[in-house]
Amino acid sequence: MVNVKLAPTSTAIAGSTARPKIKDRANAPAALPSPDMSSYVNLSLTEPTSGSDSTDIADTSTIAPSLLDILYSDLVNSTDRTPARAKTVLRRMISEVERVCEKSRRIQRSGEVRHWQLSLARHRLNKCLGYYNMGNSRGRQELHTTLSAIVYRYVAPANVQMGFQARYVLIEDFMQAFYIESLRAFRRENDVDATYQPRTRLELAEYLMFTEQYAKRRISLPGCRNQQLVVLRAKTFSRRLPPELNIDIEQAVEAARTEEAEAQARSSAAQQVREKMVSEAVDPSEAVLRDRIVQELIQYLKDQNQEECIDYFTLRLQDMAAPEIDEILGLTSRQRDYLQQRFKYHVERFARIHQWDLVHQWLGAELDTRLGLSVDQWDQFWAELDDTDRNLVSMKQLGVDDDTLAGAIACTPKQTQKRWFKLLSKAWTLRNGK
Repeated sequence: MVNVKLAPTSTAIAGSTARPKIKDRANAPAALPSPDMSSYVNLSLTEPTSGSDSTDIADTSTIAPSLLDILYSDLVNSTDRTPARAKTVLRRMISEVERVCEKSRRIQRSGEVRHWQLSLARHRLNKCLGYYNMGNSRGRQELHTTLSAIVYRYVAPANVQMGFQARYVLIEDFMQAFYIESLRAFRRENDVDATYQPRTRLELAEYLMFTEQYAKRRISLPGCRNQQLVVLRAKTFSRRLPPELNIDIEQAVEAARTEEAEAQARSSAAQQVREKMVSEAVDPSEAVLRDRIVQELIQYLKDQNQEECIDYFTLRLQDMAAPEIDEILGLTSRQRDYLQQRFKYHVERFARIHQWDLVHQWLGAELDTRLGLSVDQWDQFWAELDDTDRNLVSMKQLGVDDDTLAGAIACTPKQTQKRWFKLLSKAWTLRNGK
């Protein structure tokens, strides 16, 4: 029976010596605890008698016997004794592998479907045996540590300073719900009973392997983006407000009518709610302008045949860390550094030549507002210009088209473009105090 219970917030944190080496842990603290997952999914394991596997031998007509026999032989050779219900678990693996190979056009076109089936099936079996060899308790701890490291930076609300202890409690609450979701998904995808639960050591290892793969599934998002399922779930979890704040928010936006309400309005919690609501107020026009800039930049990169920069930009919009970007794009650290420099070069040209007026409008640094400079900064900027540059700025302020402007200052269009790029760069440096 699956016994789900909330982890108490006041309980001392139990450490763990098992810590897998994964890239996702780069953002988690070095001492991230790994409590036993049995706090959430309490699985009573009972090994059936030796004759309980007899039901596994029947109904093999839909599975290629050779593939089943190969995996069964690998399993027997890798364990000290034949695990109970082994063929039932292997059938589920083979069924999933055959489904994956059938859906994959690349595998179907390769002409080596059988080879791929065997390779993928052995990979899944090895993952399963990894958890099997760890044992019940350590296997659950290992999975919990792995997934906790992945979601560590996502479970807390954005722009909220939160200590490790508070973040740890959030992880416990989130993981409890995720383990339940994973068990339901396992039942659904493997076509087992709605009340199915792992009973043997091998079945538990199969479930832990499935949970890890389920958590790391890549979910397609708009704009050719994708994200791990467990990260998306963690982000959704972090955006949910605790129910006890509902009344505070309502009282924060209304004028106090009683002494009790006045005291509530003056409390630090109510003040933080009001400050948060004001700081996160978004001007719809600004959001529209930002979206337009994103679209224009992506189109500009397409015109420049910079597909890698588009992929990098898309991942950066999701606030992904460098190791995650490296893993998704298949880059080394040096390749990513080079890609960053190339992306920065194109962004500067986009912001100061291609769509300088749009970008400066978004920054609030239009020509009408002295390119975002203060009066003193503008006087300094103007004093350092020669006559040609002053004419260039004046005509830009009047909205003169580029061809007319180039003729007026006796420069080619390309020379005019370079002059304007240098002027905007100069203003940019002054504005940012560099």
